[in-house]
Parts: sequence; C-alpha cells; structure tokens
Amino acid sequence: MVEEKKEKKTSVSWVKIKPEDLKKLIVDLAKKGEAPAKIGLILRDKHGIPKTKLLGKKISEILREAGVEFMGQKEIMEGNVEKLKGHLVKNKHDHTASRSLAKKLWTVRRLAK
Repeated sequence: MVEEKKEKKTSVSWVKIKPEDLKKLIVDLAKKGEAPAKIGLILRDKHGIPKTKLLGKKISEILREAGVEFMGQKEIMEGNVEKLKGHLVKNKHDHTASRSLAKKLWTVRRLAK
C-alpha cells in the first residue's frame, strides 16, 4: 500500500500577488545573492506573503526550475567553519570559538547525511 503525497494548494485571501509574480520576485532575490531561507524572511516581512509553500513548491524547488545557482545550508555552514578556523589560528586561547567550531562541524556532518 503506497500512500500518495497530496499537494495542498490553499491560498490566503489577503495575499494579492499572482504566482507568476511571486516566482519572478524569488528569482530576482536569488540573483541578488540571497539564500532561500533569507528569501522566505524577506517575502514574509516586506511583502506580506506568509509562506511560499502556498504555491505548492518550496523556494529551493522554484530556484532549481529557474536554473538559478544558490548556496545551500551546507555551503553556508562550511564557509562559517573556514572563518572560525582562521580566527582560531590567530587566537589560540579563544575557547568559546573552539566550542562554536565543534558545534558547526557537528551541523555540517549532520547536513552531509
């Protein structure tokens, strides 16, 4: 018995933007260098769109369909790890930073799975 995943496509009555305009806005924000999570926050705070999932697709799916390159969460965390390693080379006694580095490495390993 295989369960089919049903896409819920409910629209909120007070959101007046059309799906095509929303996709264009997402692609424009991604071309400016924003990450998908940051795009979601911008849409919520500046444009009053509660969730892009109302279209039935995630932001990252919309960007893949448009062929736009974006940094995923793993790449962002790896960049943070590199910055922390450079900091620890200069500041060997910064124990708080070494703890933070260990936590970020745990997160990168978890995202790699």
